[in-house]
Amino acid sequence: MAPTTRPCPRRLRAWLTLATDNWLSRGYLVVAGSALGFFLYAVYLSPDPGFAAIWPFAATLPLSAVAFLVPSPELDPSVDWLTPLLFAAWVSLCALVNAGLLGMAVRAFRTRSAA
Repeated sequence: MAPTTRPCPRRLRAWLTLATDNWLSRGYLVVAGSALGFFLYAVYLSPDPGFAAIWPFAATLPLSAVAFLVPSPELDPSVDWLTPLLFAAWVSLCALVNAGLLGMAVRAFRTRSAA
């Protein structure tokens, strides 16, 4: 029997390497994580969270805008279905994708300047 290979963990590991192997991507992840931490603090510990979701939303644009464009499961146009934890998970995923894209851009810039 041939050993089964798992390409998904390798791809995930490669993407996480792209997202964390340079200072620009790491700095972006720190900013997005700080915004997300402020949001979670404001929602769960502050008496009035106000517009706390704006900071993680703005830090992870343009991918975070998709969360508000996707209709809810009940096809209700309101965003009441978007709980704070679901929003936090979406923002985390968007931050990792954006950091990976930044890592790809840094690698392309490095290879272009080295040539």
